[in-house]
Amino acid sequence: MAQVLGAIAGATLVWLYFLPHWSVTPEADLKRACFCTSPAIRRPASNLLCEIIGTFVLVLVVSAISPKPWRPAAGGGSGPVPCGEPGMGHRSELGGTTGYAINPARDLGPRIAHALLPVAGKGGSDWPYAAVPVAGPLLGGALAGLFARLAQF
Repeated sequence: MAQVLGAIAGATLVWLYFLPHWSVTPEADLKRACFCTSPAIRRPASNLLCEIIGTFVLVLVVSAISPKPWRPAAGGGSGPVPCGEPGMGHRSELGGTTGYAINPARDLGPRIAHALLPVAGKGGSDWPYAAVPVAGPLLGGALAGLFARLAQF
């Protein structure tokens, strides 16, 4: 819940930042893109699979390089900066198909803000698609966590 509220606050700052632009930008889909993800090709099952795979790979990599309670930090593992680096490259590699939410709050919070904020000519918030960037990362993260636990890395 804290992440969703933080994402709503961040999206509100985006709305304020671009305030003069909303009324002169005619494309509603471009306005929505400032807030939430949207697929390049709308195929819900395929889009869900992309989110699951992308999040699975990211969580697995971060899990493999993070310190573990059973492994001292000096014997392996990294801090927050090296754990963030895979996410940056990973997003640019796999993000083209769905916008790559990889965190339900990253899409849901800004989508809620888009629905509530008075963005001029904004169009709809595309709620029928919202389940994909929420369910995909939850499933991918859970599967990666289970796999990492079973593989013990």
